[in-house]
Amino acid sequence: MTRDPRDHYCAIDFGTSNSAIGVPGADGGAMRLVELEPGHTTMPTAVFYRADVPEHGPEPWRLYGRAAVAAYVDGLDGRLMRSMKSILGSALVEQTTDVGGGRGVKYLDVIGGYLRHLKALAEAQAGGPIVRAVLGRPVYFVDDEPERDTAAQAALERAARQVGFTEVAFQFEPIAAALDHERGVAGEELVLVADIGGGTSDFSLVRVGPARAARLERKDDILASHGVHVAGTDFDRRVELAAILPLLGYGALGVARPGEAPREVPSGIYFDLATWHLINTAYVPARLSEWRGMRSWFADERLHRRLMAVLENRWGHALAAAAEQAKIDVAMHGRATIDLDVVEAALGATLDEATAAAVLEADLQRIVDAAHETARRAGVAGERVDALYFTGGSTGLSALVQRIAAGFPRAAVVRGDRFASVASGLAVYAQRLYG
Repeated sequence: MTRDPRDHYCAIDFGTSNSAIGVPGADGGAMRLVELEPGHTTMPTAVFYRADVPEHGPEPWRLYGRAAVAAYVDGLDGRLMRSMKSILGSALVEQTTDVGGGRGVKYLDVIGGYLRHLKALAEAQAGGPIVRAVLGRPVYFVDDEPERDTAAQAALERAARQVGFTEVAFQFEPIAAALDHERGVAGEELVLVADIGGGTSDFSLVRVGPARAARLERKDDILASHGVHVAGTDFDRRVELAAILPLLGYGALGVARPGEAPREVPSGIYFDLATWHLINTAYVPARLSEWRGMRSWFADERLHRRLMAVLENRWGHALAAAAEQAKIDVAMHGRATIDLDVVEAALGATLDEATAAAVLEADLQRIVDAAHETARRAGVAGERVDALYFTGGSTGLSALVQRIAAGFPRAAVVRGDRFASVASGLAVYAQRLYG
């Protein structure tokens, strides 16, 4: 007997850095996360467009997840796309970008292609087509601009419908995390969910408990939600600007002219190199030509030589990856050694915990303030919060967790799965909505 396609549904956590998808178990049983790659239920939100194979040839011209990152690291000819979620709500979403091989792709179609890949993997495990989906969304795609925020969700829904989802619902990511936490709660709690991922830091103050868990409509249990568009990719950017790009001339001075103080080297190229979705704009031929002619702007010509090596060899994403790894190393070990041999033999940098804390201070404070603002909007004193539930990749920064926890002295600190809690909670919501 053929099952109605409406019997199949899924929950998608489309994240800035990593994504996951959940489907019902056999015969409509408990939701489970799909194995997206061997041994992994989460997958990097990354697409690599190969310039060395035809679009409709025997080999795939698009690679996803870890395979996409590996292709880039291995030096295959093509274009790596990451942090696609960050373009939602911006003018870039309808623009076409060069992906190599003389081909151009709309940014929204990049997102659609990634969603189609997730959908195909889920359908293979669900045993049939999936037409209904719950997608997670941050509290704010764009801070303090409601029209752009609405446009961002509409663009994501449009991409989902273009790949075959006919019913699309949304749930806030921190609410999804609260639903995941609720499954292990013995009594009623007032929990502040902190979902701090790659692109946004979102907070929700939620009532949870066994007596409330069966309700589909939980609006009355959500006392307040708030968020800021600051998170892991911003940390990476700060680290790269502070520890890596000065070795390429960021913040450097030019040659002093008689009677004048030396001027700083123009910084725009460095900010683009530190921003994932803008890195490839630094490789445009006209821009390369402009910077080749700017050697005289640098008092230290070595800095210009290193910068040009990065631009001409398209090593920008490698530097961004090195910054991300440095952030992780500092969080885990208190210090990072950054190897930049790819740019110049024996070139490197170090980053210690104190420097990282100073570099990230403004961003960390904005996130802490957002947590307090959430409680303020709910009219709840910090002492009344029973639990803090942390999820998202950037909650690996213990200093950030400790600073948030300091404002809620009675609250138990609970750490969810940094990469799968939101997906698991979205799956719970999807089963209640569609199952």
